[in-house]
Amino acid sequence: MTFTIYPAIDMRGGKCVRLLQGDYDKETVYGDSPFDMARSFAADGAEWIHMVDLDGAKDGKRVNDRFVIEAAQKLANVKIQIGGGIRSEADIAHYLENNVDRVIIGSIAVSNPEFAIDMIKRYGGQIAVGIDAKNGYVATHGWFDTSEVKAVELGKRFAEAGAETFIFTDIATDGMLSGPNIAAVSELAEVTGKNVIASGGVSSLADLQALSTAKGIGGAIVGKALYEKRFTLKEALKIGQL
Repeated sequence: MTFTIYPAIDMRGGKCVRLLQGDYDKETVYGDSPFDMARSFAADGAEWIHMVDLDGAKDGKRVNDRFVIEAAQKLANVKIQIGGGIRSEADIAHYLENNVDRVIIGSIAVSNPEFAIDMIKRYGGQIAVGIDAKNGYVATHGWFDTSEVKAVELGKRFAEAGAETFIFTDIATDGMLSGPNIAAVSELAEVTGKNVIASGGVSSLADLQALSTAKGIGGAIVGKALYEKRFTLKEALKIGQL
């Protein structure tokens, strides 16, 4: 399994931001143009870019989609995946019809699993299931709500339905630069047997190296560490090429 680095662009109010543990009151702005950030990542050699519509995740509808589509249509040599505010098939089709490569369904996978399974069967590998967990339980709606569903149980259900890609975020580590929860990511990878992308906590190249050698982990999303210049994207991409 190849190990893919996904530089992250979180969007709020049309700007590039990072939140601390998903807290909308703990925001740092890192750029005024999501497209310029995406173009920079593409120029550095990124194969994929991970984009999140934070306003959409909170409001339950697409808000910053124009920036995602601009990147998907204008940056020919990079693939785009998007999460946040995706609640309907119309949302999924809107992105896929505009050159976005992969759409992440998260909250809707918990609130309406039958719908999520239908979308997985209809769109196949163009759908990723985002599982955001607090203490092992799935959090939804921009992390404002914690469900009674265990992350590994949700992952197993969707893997059996045909999902090929999962994005696992341990909320306790997100934005903290404290190191990823490798054990939790590996557990999901083991239970599902699918491609699992780790999100949250990456603070160093050593963290990426550890993730890249862990069984079943197919990639890592990197955000704050890049913006805080802990390492460069080019340095990170070298780990993915080993």
